[in-house]
Amino acid sequence: MEKIEDKNLWYPYAQMKTRKENFLVKGAQGVYIDIYHSEKKEEKKLIDAVSSWWCAAHGYNNKEINEAIKNQIDKFSHVMLGGLTHEIAQNASKKIVEITKEGLNHVFFSDSGSVGVEVALKMAIQYYKNKGDVSKNKIISLTHSYHGDTFKTMEIGDDPDYHFAFKEFFRDCYHIDAPKGLEANDDEIKRCINDLEKLLKEKSDKIAAFIVEPLIQAAGGFNFYSYKYLNEAKKLCEKYDILFIFDEVATGFGRTGKMFAMDYCDFTPDILVLGKALTGGYIGHAATVATTKVFKEFYSDDSEKAFMHGPTFMGNPLACSAILKSIELYEKNDYLSKIKNIEEIMRKKLINIKSNKIKDIRVFGATGVIEVGNSIFLRGLQEFAYEKGVWIRPFLNYAYIMPPYIIKEEELLKIINVLEEWFK
Repeated sequence: MEKIEDKNLWYPYAQMKTRKENFLVKGAQGVYIDIYHSEKKEEKKLIDAVSSWWCAAHGYNNKEINEAIKNQIDKFSHVMLGGLTHEIAQNASKKIVEITKEGLNHVFFSDSGSVGVEVALKMAIQYYKNKGDVSKNKIISLTHSYHGDTFKTMEIGDDPDYHFAFKEFFRDCYHIDAPKGLEANDDEIKRCINDLEKLLKEKSDKIAAFIVEPLIQAAGGFNFYSYKYLNEAKKLCEKYDILFIFDEVATGFGRTGKMFAMDYCDFTPDILVLGKALTGGYIGHAATVATTKVFKEFYSDDSEKAFMHGPTFMGNPLACSAILKSIELYEKNDYLSKIKNIEEIMRKKLINIKSNKIKDIRVFGATGVIEVGNSIFLRGLQEFAYEKGVWIRPFLNYAYIMPPYIIKEEELLKIINVLEEWFK
């Protein structure tokens, strides 16, 4: 096979002048990606340790999702939801309401997680405007948070490694600390809650919402933190009239060990954002799900209170077909048991890797993270893993495992063994 010239495609998160050549994918099946390495002129199967940025929950080329999309494509691939509707979008929204917490009754579709978060933020700000309060238009988020790469999501995030080029534009958000660790002690949780209340006492008249990645802050550094903090934060949000938004683009659909991270909590968030694994990793799509409390402030005879947002491909029939079939697979194949098994294996094996280069190892649900003291310790890991038959993509100080849920024990152990061998 001749080397393919790759001069036109602009790749993400990469300095195009100095980047290494991307591996060429020729196919994918189950947990395996078929790679052609043009320099070595070889083909290789790699176990995907990261589910293509955490979305390919069912692995690749799932026959049932394939069939669902094929059946729909023979009917129609897309129609606008402006003035039109279709049963597949209606059914997908109904199913999302069924599987999420009671009270989340209204589904607004969009085409990516970042846009789904943008929608949530617009909803929160307009919610108060529709109630007659235009001063509540700022957002609180957690330090080291990541909510996407669109403009407002960059602003509410706290991730200079991704968004340094635009930092001078970010001035309408407050950032506060979350407690460190799933088992953070009561004093640490109380300290963070006190910080939140201090901010709300001073600024609640200006704040529309508090947005969090519940329990796992993913791209911002894989900080895991306690659901107890979220329970207490919700009480403060109610006390000071602040909407609470859960960004479950990364954590939704099993990644924390429950169907949703919010299932660990004893309340329903006001707005929920879903993406990534929503479609099983097949097609980009997101759902912003609001409670009736939020929705009713838009439901009016006044046209100016309507929610004026409309992604072209919202409710795309192919995406909604994938959503319905993906959720069906979760339910009939008992994925939560599979995720529990993944977690148990990582707790037994991954956590026992030893090296003075390692700062911390943590596991939660189907997420395992090795944090090193210096990013230099991970240079070359991607190429090393390739040689061993594993696709892994570390970033900054983190080597992480977020595999497809269908992974077999021997395949997961192979990933862990590659990491153990690297650190030796």
